[in-house]
Amino acid sequence: MSDKPHQNLAVIGHVDHGKSTLVGRLLYETENVPEHVIEQHKEEAEEKGKGGFEFAYVMDNLAEERERGVTIDIAHQEFDTDEYYFTIVDCPGHRDFVKNMITGASQADNAVLVVAADDGVQPQTQEHVFLARTLGIDEMIIAVNKMDLVDYEEGRYEQTKDEVNDLLNQVRFDTDSVKYIPVSAFEGDNVQSASDNTPWYDGEILLEALNNLPEPSPPTDADLRLPIQDVYTISGIGTVPVGRVETGILNTGDNVSFQPSDVSGEVKTIEMHHEEVPEAQPGDNVGFNVRGIGKDDIRRGDVCGPADDPPSVAETFQAQVVVMQHPSVITAGYTPVFHAHTAQVACTIESIDKKIDPASGETAEENPDFIQSGDAAVVTVRPQKPLSIEPSSEIPELGSFAIRDMGQTIAAGKVLSVNER
Repeated sequence: MSDKPHQNLAVIGHVDHGKSTLVGRLLYETENVPEHVIEQHKEEAEEKGKGGFEFAYVMDNLAEERERGVTIDIAHQEFDTDEYYFTIVDCPGHRDFVKNMITGASQADNAVLVVAADDGVQPQTQEHVFLARTLGIDEMIIAVNKMDLVDYEEGRYEQTKDEVNDLLNQVRFDTDSVKYIPVSAFEGDNVQSASDNTPWYDGEILLEALNNLPEPSPPTDADLRLPIQDVYTISGIGTVPVGRVETGILNTGDNVSFQPSDVSGEVKTIEMHHEEVPEAQPGDNVGFNVRGIGKDDIRRGDVCGPADDPPSVAETFQAQVVVMQHPSVITAGYTPVFHAHTAQVACTIESIDKKIDPASGETAEENPDFIQSGDAAVVTVRPQKPLSIEPSSEIPELGSFAIRDMGQTIAAGKVLSVNER
């Protein structure tokens, strides 16, 4: 483990804009992937007729992904810079993988948005920015990639930059702190060192921008909240839930409760990166063993918290949502799937309480009959099965969600208040 502060970094953007190649390049430039491995990938890529994919192969190490040239699951890779120890959450760009993207982005402190200079802002660029914003990513670095394909023209860079800026303004992202960097992940321009191909650019290069990210202040003083991603049975240890500590601290010996499954027990061991550790802090991805809890007692989507003050389970909750895309209108009674932290639960919108002007945040209309694409609203929601969720003002990490239906993300939002069951 590194003694540098830790950052989870999401790499987001439209399919084929070069996210995996950029991640592979970062790992290579920070000497986290040896040269011979890249050479090996290069040979393999050329054999498959995918020359130029060698850096992407570093991340996309699933055979199926290599055949299709598309990132499917979220891969975790680590690299050190001078200032930080990063875990990269490589988020898939393909529409069918937005579900993974949601659980992926919700694990990130900051994000790099990759936009190809030859292609500009695409529908998924928009969707990912929107999700990143709603899921609480504060700092974004924009890598304007594939500059080699547009002959390093400053005009194309500026044009892409304007497009992205318009998009960020639409979702009320604070554009003052956003950094734009012209890069070529494939050639390595402006990733580790300044490139002679962009004499017109004198800003930070990518690794500098990563080093200059603000240090995430870990929410250690809040109560423990640890959403469960998976539950394993490991011989010699027993049942091992796995997840990322969002807030608070998990210590061995703690009495913890899992909600909404409503079981509790004592933490026997905590393991991180295959090493046993006495405690885990926010941002740590851990596996831990709890005395007296079997594999079938808990499941993905449960939230682990202190036994004497367990995570809240909602009978109903009030939330602020923004509708991104919906073919018609949304009315009371609509029941899509809500993705909150690691849970996916069908929820009914019981009432639309008010419509909000997205620009000013003021109430535009009380109790409207419906809402549609582009609208922001406050709604009351009833989960169809137990869901542990928290007001975003108290525990923001467990207060945001995305709403999906018909294979796409139709809305996203944050929890205002919870009416506990």
